[in-house]
This record gives sequence, structure tokens and C-alpha cells, in this order.
Amino acid sequence: MKRTHIILSILFLTLVFTGAVVAKTTFISIGTGGTGGVYYPYGGGVAEIWSKYVKGVRAVAEVTGASVENVKLAHKGETVIGEVMADTVIAGYEGLSKFKGKKHNILSMAIMYPNVLQVVTLKKSGITNIEQLKGRNISTGSPGSGTNFMAEAVFKALGIPLDSFKDSRLSFTESANALRDGTIEVGFWCVGPPTSSILDLSTTHDISVIEFTPEQTKKIVAYNKAYTSVDLFAGAYRGVDKAVPTIGVMNVIIAQKSLDTDLVYNLVKALYEHNDYLVKIHPLAAFTTPENAVKYAPIPLHPGTIKYLKEKNIAVPARLIP
Repeated sequence: MKRTHIILSILFLTLVFTGAVVAKTTFISIGTGGTGGVYYPYGGGVAEIWSKYVKGVRAVAEVTGASVENVKLAHKGETVIGEVMADTVIAGYEGLSKFKGKKHNILSMAIMYPNVLQVVTLKKSGITNIEQLKGRNISTGSPGSGTNFMAEAVFKALGIPLDSFKDSRLSFTESANALRDGTIEVGFWCVGPPTSSILDLSTTHDISVIEFTPEQTKKIVAYNKAYTSVDLFAGAYRGVDKAVPTIGVMNVIIAQKSLDTDLVYNLVKALYEHNDYLVKIHPLAAFTTPENAVKYAPIPLHPGTIKYLKEKNIAVPARLIP
């Protein structure tokens, strides 16, 4: 018996020193968005939390085209985790709109915070209504982004033809620069306010955020169940001195459906227990709570999230159980 133990010990030490025994590390990429929005810094904070507090995990935030692309990347397993607007989550899960009938293998993991649609122009443009865009040069956000998805939904809800304007489809930072140099007259942002690219623009130029009329809001909210009427708060940017009526939508952290239940449980647990760090990165992260996961999830929750919620005695409704 002693000889067997000695042989096994020698074998183990041999494997260790030859590198055959190594700690297993799970690498997780988080699909975020461009650097001029909130997704990227928020995702960077999530990656730091997971890398620090979840044993064996190394996470990194990836710059992507945002919501639509993040659904596709998570489905294919290229990122497995993604930050996505709720309207895009529903479309990807059900195979609607830009997903062309293909249902994607994703589930809700956590709620992030609400996005606010901000349609920005320079005051000197004279544009005060979204229905004045005919013949204009605009940017509805980068291709594959939730901003572009939402902008096109707004146009369809209001009966504005997509070919009635020239759309450059720029990133947030590029849209701000294009407004600054006059390449475009209107830019769309669907992001948590305030956001750095608009803040920077407003320090050098007089901007205006176009408001939606009650009639326009009613049509848009009726068009997509994920949308709601919200106000961009007064003082969000220099020159925005009063609240601006607009449209809002929740943001969701999604996970690939096939991810291990215990892995997602550990990720969610760390996210909620260290949310104070996220709030330091952006105050909107205060919305990232277990209660809001149940309240606002647009599609069923991942079993790992459900395991954590049940542990916290938070009831999960049948509609959110996959």
C-alpha cells in the first residue's frame, strides 16, 4: 500500500512539474459596444468583477457593433455573454426583424439599466421634430447596434420611409464628430445618459435634443412592447435646460443558453454582491439588482440566474422559466 502511495505521489509531482496538471481557467468575452457609450465601461467593470471574484474565470470586455451583433455573437459562442437592448433581445429570441426568422439560443442573465433615445442636432440646424428628416444627412448608429435597430423601429412606427434620408450609420463617437464638422445634421443615441460623446460635443457646440410629441410617443410605444415613455432629465448636457420627452428601453445582460448553470450562478452572484463597484463606474448600474431581473427581463432567465434568485427567496414567474 505504501509503495502504491509513493508511486502515485511521484506521478503527481511529475505531472505538476511537466505542466500536465494546470488549474482550469474559463475565458469569457463580453460583447459590449463602441467606446463612446456606456456599454463598454459597464462591461469592463463586469469583467473586472468576474475576473477578481469568480475562481478560475478570466473575463474581458470586447468592443463590438452592440446589441444586434451581441445577440449573434452569443448565439454562436464567440462571446457567450452580451449587453443588449430589450427590444433586440426579444427579436433575437423570437427570430424577428433583423434576425430573419432564426431564433437565437440566448437567455436573460441580468438587467443592466434603462437606455434613453437621444436624437441630437445642433441648435443652428433648426430641426425640432423627427418628422423633418426628409432629405437630411443623419446617423442612426452603427450597423448591428441597438440604436440603429430602435431608430428604424421609430421610423416605421411613425411612417417615415427609410429611403427618405441619407443614413451614414456611424458609431457614437463618429456621430458626434460628424455633427461637429457638419457632415450630418442629426445623430441618434440610445444609451444611458449622460454619455461621453454627447457631453464632449455639448462643450464645444450648442446642441438640441429633439423631443417626441405625445402622439408620436403613443405610436412608438404601441409599435414595440419593449418601449416606454421617458424623459431625458434636465441638465443632462450643457444647453439641455428642461426635461425632454423621449423613448426608453431596458438593457439586458444575455447569456448563451448552453452555458453551465453553476458557472452562470457564480457570475450572477459576483455581479450582485459587488454591484457597488459598477455604480462607481456609472450611477445607472444601481438598476442592476436581483429584483429588477425578475421585474424587467424580456425573455426567460438562464437556469443559473434562477438558481441564485431562488436562493435569495425571490419568486420567479412562470414566463421567465425556460
